[in-house]
Amino acid sequence: MARTLDEVHRDLRQAVTDRAGPLWDVALRLHADPEYAFAEHRAAALLTGELERAGFVVDRGVAGLPTAFAARSGQGRPAVALLLEYDALPGLGHACGHNLIAAAGLGAALALHAVLEGTAGCVTAVGTPAEEGGGGKAVEADAGVFDGVDAALMFHPGVYGWQWAPLTAQVQYKVAFHGRAAHPTGNPTEGVDALAALIELFNVLAVLGRRLPAASHIQGIVTHGGTATNIVPEYAEGRFGLRAATTRALDELTGRLREAAEGVARATGTRAEVERATVRYDHFRDSGVLSGRFAGHLAHSGITLTPPAPGVYLGSSDIGNVSTRVPAIHPFVAIMDEDGSDHTPEFAAAAASGRAREVLLAAAQALACTAADVLLRPGLREEAWAGHRAAAAAEC
Repeated sequence: MARTLDEVHRDLRQAVTDRAGPLWDVALRLHADPEYAFAEHRAAALLTGELERAGFVVDRGVAGLPTAFAARSGQGRPAVALLLEYDALPGLGHACGHNLIAAAGLGAALALHAVLEGTAGCVTAVGTPAEEGGGGKAVEADAGVFDGVDAALMFHPGVYGWQWAPLTAQVQYKVAFHGRAAHPTGNPTEGVDALAALIELFNVLAVLGRRLPAASHIQGIVTHGGTATNIVPEYAEGRFGLRAATTRALDELTGRLREAAEGVARATGTRAEVERATVRYDHFRDSGVLSGRFAGHLAHSGITLTPPAPGVYLGSSDIGNVSTRVPAIHPFVAIMDEDGSDHTPEFAAAAASGRAREVLLAAAQALACTAADVLLRPGLREEAWAGHRAAAAAEC
């Protein structure tokens, strides 16, 4: 007799519980051995080894990234992707809790493989390196890793218990000014001061910043300002981080940066170069129907999620680039109280705490159950895709 969906959920929760010890061991091993963007070789080897031993077909080095992978159970459609992050922060280790993201995605994938045995479609555990600045998911999305996927699922540890993540779009640009060197006293009229132009750009952007909408800002640093105090700088360079609530607003802000740099160049007699310096992170588009399912399953473990506080934004992530292509979720589940913050030594310690262990197992169960809903309920898939298409149309 075929199992009901409730029975599948029960079996998935038990399958995660049965693996509680090994999953926590994976989380602690990652925590004790932090690796950074695109250099997470030991983490990728640990995770792919666990998946391969369980019977997954593992494809390493996907999207041309040595530490990325895709491990599949089953084939065809419907299909879900469980996203595993495992990079750490230089100097802070796993102060964003990616060790828990990886272990929870692993636990959900192993449970689905054991309970559904590849009979309900395809489950793929996708290793996504370099979330902290490198944009592994963006590279993977552009390479087609998420083509043919019906939902991309992950959770993120945090200081809030929020059903979905208010994540902005962001990118960094290099702005360089080219002038002409001269001695400031010997032949001052021959010089064209590139550093003065860069400083003027900071002034212009400060004025612009007072008129920007909520969630939009430009923050810059000087990366090259000259070579000696007795030489008028012929070259100066800055790097500017741009954020905005939506990808469209970010594109508009990028245009304002270009206009400001070109205007300063004309006014100062310099030549400006504006070049994108990083992968662009799109803003996150939540699949409300799927994040609602995750929250419902997480409540089974006694953890309640709420909508995010109005007007609050929590940075950016390359999950945004995935969410432009397929229905996606990225809920926050608290592992420490709201008076704390991630990207701190305290959060790194919390990512190896008893509370983190409880959250890891609860999140793995909720991810597995949500994935099963996508695989086994055609109506839910259709609703998720309809919402995804409607959100895309509203942004056009």
